Amino acid sequence: MGFFTPYKKHANRFNYVPRYYDPEKEAREQRRAELRGERAEDGEREYQPGQYIRTQREARAARRRSSDDQGRTRVLKMVVAAVLMLLFIYLLYPRLADAVLRARQGRVAPDVEKQFEEFNPYAPIVVVPNDYQEGDEIPEHYE
Repeated sequence: MGFFTPYKKHANRFNYVPRYYDPEKEAREQRRAELRGERAEDGEREYQPGQYIRTQREARAARRRSSDDQGRTRVLKMVVAAVLMLLFIYLLYPRLADAVLRARQGRVAPDVEKQFEEFNPYAPIVVVPNDYQEGDEIPEHYE
């Protein structure tokens, strides 16, 4: 048991090891500080009033600019889609509607009518006999 003495050979030393030290947490906090605009160099410099408010304001303005840009691109995409839809309606829809109406009424397109005009259902049918056996010669007019 030691007695109190005013003369010590060395100061009291403590071998303190933090029990809950998490290096990943410190790295995460450092990255977050960098994202907020606080850099490691800022710790060495003297604090300027409003320094953190400025960095937050600039970060907020950057976020707003990016969201505004996304909104503009979304509106642009919608306008392009509307223009394409109007072109489809203006150019293709009348033709499709006309074809559907003709199909319902039983009418046929003019180019198809020409093909039907060439067909004569009352023309005589040519019957080709198929009664030859193997080895028989096929008449010349059938070849």
